[in-house]
Amino acid sequence: MAKNLAKDAGKEAVKRLGWWRSHRYLLLRRITQLSVLLAFFAGPMWGIWVLKGNLSASVLLDVVPFTDPLIAAQAMATGHLLEPEGLIGLAVVIGLYALVAPRVFCGWVCPMNIVTDFAAWLRRNLNLKASFQMSSSIRYWLLGLLIIGSGVSGTLLWTWLDPVSALHRGLIFGVGGGIWLVACVFVLDLLLVEHGWCGHLCPLGSTYALIGQKSVLRVAAVKRSACTKCMDCFNVCPEPHVLRQPLKGGDVRVMDRNCMSCGRCVDVCAEQVLEFRKRFGAENEE
Repeated sequence: MAKNLAKDAGKEAVKRLGWWRSHRYLLLRRITQLSVLLAFFAGPMWGIWVLKGNLSASVLLDVVPFTDPLIAAQAMATGHLLEPEGLIGLAVVIGLYALVAPRVFCGWVCPMNIVTDFAAWLRRNLNLKASFQMSSSIRYWLLGLLIIGSGVSGTLLWTWLDPVSALHRGLIFGVGGGIWLVACVFVLDLLLVEHGWCGHLCPLGSTYALIGQKSVLRVAAVKRSACTKCMDCFNVCPEPHVLRQPLKGGDVRVMDRNCMSCGRCVDVCAEQVLEFRKRFGAENEE
C-alpha cells in the first residue's frame, strides 16, 4: 500500500471502523482535559470547589494534594523545603504517573496539548513543511538548566517562562500577558518545528517522561504483520520516532519514555495494528 498524505491520516480508519472507533482516544482525551479545566473553573465561578489551586499545586476535594514535580524540583534546588502537604502532593503525582503510562499528563491533562494538536492538524491540512530541525534531547538539557538555574538564582525560573500555566490561568481567570507565550508555542509548532513544543522543548514533558518510563500501560503493535506502511500513525503521532522499533521488528511495545500515550496512533490505524497493552507479557504479542 502506498503512503497516505498527511492530511488524509485516519480517513481509511473512519471508513472501515466508523467515526467513534477512529476518534475514541482523541475524544476521551478532550473530555479529560476539559473536565480538569472545569474542576478548576467551578470554584471561582460557581463556588463548587472540586480542585483548588492551579497546575503547580492543587487540592482535590480539600483532601488529596497534587504538586507539580518540576516546580518541586526547582523549589528544592533553591534550598526551600516543601511543606508536608507539598511533599504528599509530590508523592501522589509521582506515584500516579509512574504507575499508569508514559507522559499521561502531557496527553490527557495538559491544556497546551489542545493547542499543539490544533497546530499539528492545521499543518497537516495546509501541507506546511517544518522550517527547522531540532534535537528531541534539548528538553532534557532545558530541564537540567532550569533546576541548576533555579538553584543559582534562588528563584523558580520556570514560573516566568511556563506557557502551560499561562494558558491554564488564561482559561480560568481570563486572558493576560501570558497569552503571548501560548501564541509563541502555536507559531513554533505550526510554522517552524514539527511538534516543536511537546516533542522537543517542553521541560515539564521531559519531567513526566522520566517519571513514567517504567509505567504499566504501553502502546503495542499487536498485529504488526497486518501493517500496510500507510504512515497514518506516523503522521498523527507527536513523537513519531517512538513507533519505528515496534513496527519494524523485535519488541512490539512502545517502550520509549517520550511516548505521550495519547492513543491517536491507535485511533487512525485502519488495520488495528496498534492497541494499548500492559507492559508485562506483551513484548512478544503479535
